[in-house]
Amino acid sequence: MSECTHDCSTCGESCAERQEPQSLLKECNANARVGKVYGIVSGKGGVGKSMVTSQLAVTMRRRGHGVGILDADVTGPSIPKAFGLHGQAMGSEQGLYPMETRSGIQVMSTNLLLPDETDPVIWRGPVISGVVQQFWTDVLWNCDYLFIDMPPGTGDVSLSVFQSVPLDGILIVASPQELVSMVVEKAVKMAEMMEVPILGLIENMSYVACPDCGKNIHLFGQGKTLDAAKRHGLPLLAEMPIDPALAALADAGDIESFQGQWLDAAADLLEKQA
Repeated sequence: MSECTHDCSTCGESCAERQEPQSLLKECNANARVGKVYGIVSGKGGVGKSMVTSQLAVTMRRRGHGVGILDADVTGPSIPKAFGLHGQAMGSEQGLYPMETRSGIQVMSTNLLLPDETDPVIWRGPVISGVVQQFWTDVLWNCDYLFIDMPPGTGDVSLSVFQSVPLDGILIVASPQELVSMVVEKAVKMAEMMEVPILGLIENMSYVACPDCGKNIHLFGQGKTLDAAKRHGLPLLAEMPIDPALAALADAGDIESFQGQWLDAAADLLEKQA
C-alpha cells in the first residue's frame, strides 16, 4: 500500500479512516457563547411547535437565563411575529447579530433577513438546510439556552439539524388526536437513529377551560399522549390548553405577556440538565 496522502478522493484503499463514519457536527461561531441546545420537534405540522418554543423561551427568560431561539422553520417562520420582531437583522465581519425581543430573548429567523417579511421563501431543500446551518455557525449567539424551533416532519432540514448541531436533547410536541401515536413514533425513532436524547413529551391543545364553570373540556379526548409517553418510557412534561388569549397575544406580537405555568416542569428539567 502506498503512503497515505489523506486525500480519499484519489485513493482506492479501504482503510480504517475511510471506513469509520465522520462526524458532521459543526462548531458555532467562534465569537458566540451557547450553553445547552434543545430541539423542539414534532412528527407532523399543526401541533403548535412554535407556540411551545415561544412559551418555553419566555419561561426560561423569566427565570433569569439568557435565551435564544433559532427558527429552523425556514419556509414557515412564525417566531418573529409572535414576539413582535420586524425589520432586518444586522451583521459584521464577526458574524450575524440576532435580534432581541422586549425581554431580551435572542431570535434569528429567515423573516429577519428578507426585504419584506411577507415574501415567500421558495428554496429547495439543500439551500434551506444550508441556511439553517448558517444560523448555527454564523450567528453571534450569547445565551445559556438555545431552542431550535424545528420544521415539521423528518425531512432535509430536521436531518441537517440533527447531524450538524450538537443537540443536548429534544422535546417532542404532540396533540391529543388519535394520530398522536404515529406522530410520536416517527419523532422518537428519528431521535434514536440520530442518537439524540429525548427529554419528554409536551401535549398542546389538551383542553379548553370553560369560561363559566372553569372545568377543563378535552375536545379531542384524554390520555392518548400520556399512553404514548408511557409506551416509550418518556415523561409527559406538560398539557397545554387551547386558549384564545394566547392566540391573541401571538397575533399582537406580545407572547411575552402570556400567563400560565404549563411549562414549569419542562423548565425544571432543563435546569437540572444544566
